[in-house]
Amino acid sequence: LYRVVRQAARETGKEARLDVIGGSIEIDRSVLERMTAAFEHLLRNSVTHGIELPEQRRKLGKEITGTVTIIVSQEGNEISVTVQDDGSGLDLARIHRKALEMGLMDPSQTPTEVELAQLIFTPRFSTADEVTELAGRGIGLDVVRAEIQAIGGRIDVEMAAGKGTSFKLQLPLTTAVTQIVMVRVGEATVALPSSTVELVCRVKVEQLNDAYVAGSHPFGDGVLPFFWLGALLQMSPCSTENAGKTRYILIVKSAQQRIAVHVDEVLGNQEAIVKNLGPQLVHVPGLAGMTLLPSGSVALIYNLVALASLYGEDSQAATRAAWYKQAETSSPEFEPVALQDAVFLPPLVLVVDDSLTVRRVTQRLLLREGYRVKLAKDGLDALEKLAEEKPSIVLSDIEMPRMDGFDLVRNIRGDAHLRDLPVIMITSRIAQKHRDYAAELGVDHYLGKPYSED
Repeated sequence: LYRVVRQAARETGKEARLDVIGGSIEIDRSVLERMTAAFEHLLRNSVTHGIELPEQRRKLGKEITGTVTIIVSQEGNEISVTVQDDGSGLDLARIHRKALEMGLMDPSQTPTEVELAQLIFTPRFSTADEVTELAGRGIGLDVVRAEIQAIGGRIDVEMAAGKGTSFKLQLPLTTAVTQIVMVRVGEATVALPSSTVELVCRVKVEQLNDAYVAGSHPFGDGVLPFFWLGALLQMSPCSTENAGKTRYILIVKSAQQRIAVHVDEVLGNQEAIVKNLGPQLVHVPGLAGMTLLPSGSVALIYNLVALASLYGEDSQAATRAAWYKQAETSSPEFEPVALQDAVFLPPLVLVVDDSLTVRRVTQRLLLREGYRVKLAKDGLDALEKLAEEKPSIVLSDIEMPRMDGFDLVRNIRGDAHLRDLPVIMITSRIAQKHRDYAAELGVDHYLGKPYSED
């Protein structure tokens, strides 16, 4: 590591030295070898982006030679590794400009310092003006964080303008044995790294209902995004267990992010030997590892914050729709106080297409935007779905087996109950004669494939 700092300083025309505090602390070799590339990248970052050029440091009244410090300490069954420099700190204004250029942030937003600092972990993000061997490619801190999270660790960043930047890594002492929390979702059992579970609490049914309605759960002075674990894992949209007066909610953290997660049962804490995922599963989002339980069954270990960042919006939309439906038919005990004034179900959209891919892609788009969705593979299937519940709108293909889109529209317009139902045709038939015929049948709008999601 000393050589890495010397080499980075030489290549950038700067003067820097490395101090290591707590270097005698022992850590499992497998963890150390896996983290070596991450340590080297953080050190190069500190020299390249943090430490100023000698003349700048002289003007600022600093020592000409910048200092990069690694502080190692043991905290319980974790190793804390802090990499800090005495350079200029993060240039938040520059980060903000880059974020706007890359479309990562709405220009109307006023981000906090913490939000801006987290952007440096975004893939392809770099504040360097030109590409060099050490900077500018936008490859680095996102890989560092992914590598740390893959072994159940986390990374935080702190900065002070003109005084430097500090990266704090929390790493497990060993990857051979780790502590996990076992939880149950329906009939499935999954594991979470103990280091990511900040709090397990039991809440009253009324509080849980409020969290389902709002999509958030109060914690400390603020609120956290709220999810049903079954929906994050795409197992079930909503919990079906109503026994008892209280429910389990976990507060889960990773780096500086926290979420609240509802589970059916917390089965307890235990030690586990973590098995390598192998090349086939190592890139599956949110999957941190797997272990064999004493019973011989396999348990998957998940990073829930990573899952929520990818699938959170879809899972919340699916959960909300299922929960509202359940709230209508369940016992009075299950009905939330917040819903007694007014229950507004998200609008239902019926998607009719013989292509499974088109149905799924359209469903994901609509769920992401907060709609409920029903799918039908052709006109006859659609008529059965229309008999179950009248949607707010129908999105239909034309060419389908058994009953095509035009016949479906004829049936809709011929039914007094469905006559006013808006219909949008989404089809590869974009000739004017097809458009005219659709308008004649009473189609409200006509889109060609592939359609624009906007």
